[in-house]
Amino acid sequence: MIDDPCDSVRTSQTRIVILFNEPILPPNHPDAESEHEVLYTVDVVLEALTKAGYDVVRLGVARDPYVLIAGLRRLQPDVVFNLFEGLADFGSTEAHVAGVLEWAGVPFTGSPYQTLGLAQNKHLTKHLLRGAGLPTPDFFVVQHAPVLACPLDWPVIVKPATQDASVGLDQGSVVTTQDDLNERAAALLEAYGPPVLVEEFIRGRELNVAVIEAPDLRVLPPSEILFTADDPDYWPIVTYDAKWKPGTRDYEATPPRYPADVTPRLGERLATLSRKAFRLLGCRDYARVDFRVRAGRPYILEVNPNPDFSPTAGLAGGLQSAGLTHEAFTLKLVEAALARGRGPSSGLGEAIPGQPVAG
Repeated sequence: MIDDPCDSVRTSQTRIVILFNEPILPPNHPDAESEHEVLYTVDVVLEALTKAGYDVVRLGVARDPYVLIAGLRRLQPDVVFNLFEGLADFGSTEAHVAGVLEWAGVPFTGSPYQTLGLAQNKHLTKHLLRGAGLPTPDFFVVQHAPVLACPLDWPVIVKPATQDASVGLDQGSVVTTQDDLNERAAALLEAYGPPVLVEEFIRGRELNVAVIEAPDLRVLPPSEILFTADDPDYWPIVTYDAKWKPGTRDYEATPPRYPADVTPRLGERLATLSRKAFRLLGCRDYARVDFRVRAGRPYILEVNPNPDFSPTAGLAGGLQSAGLTHEAFTLKLVEAALARGRGPSSGLGEAIPGQPVAG
């Protein structure tokens, strides 16, 4: 491959703004850990893009949306590397931020507004999956407690319908009686608000499949969350502790395996379903599809556009299994956003002098 002599000029004059959510929860909040990994990811992306010769600036946004608008106007990015995961207590802001970027006509990495807004609502995504004939566990939605008689066979798993990152999940999430279901649903409604998702519990393997555009659609080798605890009272699920709290029993009992050991037939089925789910939700650049597999049959639990971009997360593990590096994929995302170009609005206008900008 012959290097383009204009590359160094192009990258040095190309401004990339890394957009991310500033942590807002107090340190003693039970969900505080899930906010902070993005700061590490920002540092990793910053290093990769700076090394490639881009002009890179950080833009952290918390509760004040003006910081985003003013920052975009002042910094005038050619591309936004979107690591904004939504505010911890206002998750739909993940989609709102993408909508602002689209409105302003700024090219950005990852999925568009409509996809992020849909996927944020697990129950709506499941209706869409089912309507398209894609397998997903049986479910119903709870708007208030007490819950009417459960129409599903026990056990069931009870989740906040609009949270991600395993927020709201612990060993009490799987219930086996109506009384326990009522108690769990009431607790989640109080903590996170409606709706609450009640889903058939699929006892089986938990597999994750990353799908990327590089630039053509490509399904990466599946990974697996192993459940190693030898305890009949332990539910094999990925709880909040399992995802965010090293040293806890749940964390130590759920090691990942990259790649998963699957038969060719199962691997082909997972890839087919992942492609269909990616396209169905209108994902872009990268996404992750989570499965439970029972008796060889996969069920889609959820679709995650813009999943955790940390080099220690599942997406990075899938990249490594496919012989790709996290750093190279980071650069490909920027190149793809640059190739898409500015939208029809391009409405950033001029910088506003004298206004504060986070960086």
